[in-house]
Parts: sequence; C-alpha cells; structure tokens
Amino acid sequence: MVPPDTDAPQTDMDLDDPAGAPETTLVVLNPVSGDGDHGSQVRALTEQYGYDLRETDREGDAIDIAREAASEFDRVVACGGDGTLNHVVRGLWQAEALPEVEFGIVPGGTGNDFAENVGIESVEQSFEVLADGEVRSVDLGTVTVEGGSPIPFLNSCICGLTADASAATTPEQKQRYGVFAYVANSMRELAAYDGLDITIRPAEGGEGWSGRAALVIFGNGRGFPDQEGPAVDIEDGLLDVTVIEDRPAADLVGGGALFELFDRDPDSLSRLQTAHAEVSLRSDEAATFSLDGEMVSARELTVEVRRNALRMPVGPDYVVHPPGGR
Repeated sequence: MVPPDTDAPQTDMDLDDPAGAPETTLVVLNPVSGDGDHGSQVRALTEQYGYDLRETDREGDAIDIAREAASEFDRVVACGGDGTLNHVVRGLWQAEALPEVEFGIVPGGTGNDFAENVGIESVEQSFEVLADGEVRSVDLGTVTVEGGSPIPFLNSCICGLTADASAATTPEQKQRYGVFAYVANSMRELAAYDGLDITIRPAEGGEGWSGRAALVIFGNGRGFPDQEGPAVDIEDGLLDVTVIEDRPAADLVGGGALFELFDRDPDSLSRLQTAHAEVSLRSDEAATFSLDGEMVSARELTVEVRRNALRMPVGPDYVVHPPGGR
C-alpha cells in the first residue's frame, strides 16, 4: 500500500540550503539521560557553535521548554534518549510550530533508535549535521486516545509485553543498567503476561488484524536495536504494523519469541502497512501503549502518520526511500 506522491520531491525549504539555515538554535539537554556522561561535551559544543542551551531538571520539563521555545527559536534540538526526543517534539506539536520550527537531534540516551534511523551516530557528528546536514521532511506518528488531542511519536507506538516492561523500568534502572534493565523486566513480566485481545482496522480499508497478541508495534522508524530485515522508510507516509501473536509463556521463552522481530518471516508474525488505523481492545481494562518509551493507557485509540510533518537535518548515511524499505 503506497499513498499518492510517495516520491514527490522535497520543496526548496526542505533541502539543505546554507542561506536558509536556521538563525537561532536552542539545544534542550537532558543531563541525566543515558549514563549522563554527555553533558560536558554537549555544553562545550553548544558554546562552540553559538547555540543557546537549556537543561531539564524534572520529568516533562523538555515539553515545557520546547513549547515555550517555539516562538523564540528557528530550530529546537533535543539532546537525550528517545524519551527526551519525544518530549521536545511533543512541546513543538503543542505549540503548533511544526513544521515551521526545525527539529534536531543530539543522541545521549540509553536508547537512540531514532537517531540511528536518520544517520546520526554520535554527539560530535550530530553538531556537524546541525551545521551542514541536508534538511529533510520526515514523517511523524500520532496517537489519539478516545477523542483526546493527538500525541506525537517519532519512532514507534508499542503495546503488549515490551510496553509493560518499559513501563516497569525506572529511570534509575535505565541509567544504571541501560538496555539490560528492559531485558530483565521483560523476562519478569513474561511469567504473568496474558496477551492482548486486540483489533486493528485500517481506516482506508484493506486487511486489518484481529486476535490475541503478545506484542503490537506501529512503527514510523525502526524501533529495536540491531533489527534485521528491510530498512524502514520514514518519508513514505505509512506506518509499519507488526504483530506477534500470543503464545503460552513457556513457548515465548523457549521459542525466543522476544527476538522473533529480528527474523524475516516467523510463523507467529504478521505485518501490514497503513496511514491511519483504529485500534480497540476487547477488554474492560485499558492497555499500556509506549510512545517512544512514554506511556499512555487506553482501550480505544487512533494511530496515524502525519506525512512530512517534521523538518530536520539528517546524517550523511541517511537514505531517502531505501531499497527494500518498508
């Protein structure tokens, strides 16, 4: 399924143009994300490049900083992990500043999945990209919970086993143990996990999915480290939906289903693509949905892609419409 104008050229304002580069840039630094060792380097580089800097000091601070900065700066840069990136985008979204205000990334977290998607590999390289990188207009996902306001996500919206494990992972565990904190909590959650009775209905028609799932991923970008298989196209106007069907806990452990996303065609995995889907749970209890690691609870929601809604500089290895991308 491919939406109209998939290969439409980017406009002049979307391409790398030194004359049109942002005049004012704010870096929003989460000093405690990841191992916390990136702070001094980011402060030095921010000063070297002549950017402004504001640091978060509480949960959700990046949302407020970005929302307020939208009227002051041409570009707002998130420095931290995927959660910090999500918060900065959420603030710009709430200010209705996208895509006019450019977004940027400095990786500094436990998870830097979206940075990898756009070819940004390190703190030092990210500042080079901010200065000279090509600016692309990439897709943004949103979730609307039962008639509320849309909530954006960059990389993925996940429900099921890993979302529950992510919700159970504290900031202290993330900082001390990194990705192993997620693995440990995933195994802990597995013993009591009962699956989700879920229905996914694409709004544009076509084949959906209904049944009992261990894990459902609505992906804008690639959401797991070292995930194999085709690259993900974040300019195609589509979400890649992956479902791992539920099985008994013993089978999940013995069969390695936590790692089946890395296989190309496991028997219990289903995939579809959609620009807009209605999601409902056949349960009296709400499920936890992880948006780039940020949690929301719902029984019914709408997941959709906002095509080319985010203008941002990308790394030199970023591939537009990668061959075999999905």
